[in-house]
Amino acid sequence: MQTQKRDNQARPLRLIQITDTHLYRDPAGALLGLKTQDSFAKVVDLIASQQPDPDWIIATGDITQDSTPQAYQHFADTMARLPAPFCWIPGNHDNRETMVSTPAFKAAFLERVQLGNWQIIMLDTSVPGEVHGLLSEHELAHLEKSLASVATDDSLQHSLVCLHHNPIPGTAGWMQDIGLHNAQALLDILARYDSVRGVVYGHIHQTLDFEAHNLRFFCTPSTCIQFKPGVEDFALDLRNPAYRWFDLHADGRIDSQVERLQAYTMDVDQSAGGY
Repeated sequence: MQTQKRDNQARPLRLIQITDTHLYRDPAGALLGLKTQDSFAKVVDLIASQQPDPDWIIATGDITQDSTPQAYQHFADTMARLPAPFCWIPGNHDNRETMVSTPAFKAAFLERVQLGNWQIIMLDTSVPGEVHGLLSEHELAHLEKSLASVATDDSLQHSLVCLHHNPIPGTAGWMQDIGLHNAQALLDILARYDSVRGVVYGHIHQTLDFEAHNLRFFCTPSTCIQFKPGVEDFALDLRNPAYRWFDLHADGRIDSQVERLQAYTMDVDQSAGGY
């Protein structure tokens, strides 16, 4: 297990989440009418203007739509505009082997990051060829070992768990089978450790911040298209591309907010029945 530390808690730790960029080999590639590289680059520019000194960036999956080496390189090149390191986990549209063959991604494949007295635990829920997610025995063991380490490591007090797939059922009817299929196994482990302060995910392209199972859950919108909540069939939401920031306090508190592009036109195919 790889661990990287940043020791700085004179202020809250500023963590940035980017998710569901859905990039293509061709930078002009469009998802349901939206050019994803363009929207991603604009979100990165927004981060650069709003976040002069972030501590870390997490990319929580579906980095590409076509799983090509060129698309991953586009992501890495764009991320180089930001002043903080990043780590990643794959989503259902990604190919893990292709990701780790891209030098910038191989270096950023970290299962756990320690920032001050916080640990950021990255879980791979991807299942090759499937839309839904599943935590393998390896990933569950990694989670358990990481959470158990708090009891023996005096420098650790708080844990933030990150994954791509939603561990809580989605907010639309069509989403009910695309989430984490063994979510209960995850929740059972989390319930055994009182260091867990939050669970962070993407996949369903919308903003959520809620409490369930005595935990706080955060879902972050995509840097491209958004999915409309509360509907039975697939539908797009016209809210703009976004990212999320977290302030991780030394006492375990979390402040968080989603920041969206302004003055941006969502030119998407509203008649689409899926993607």
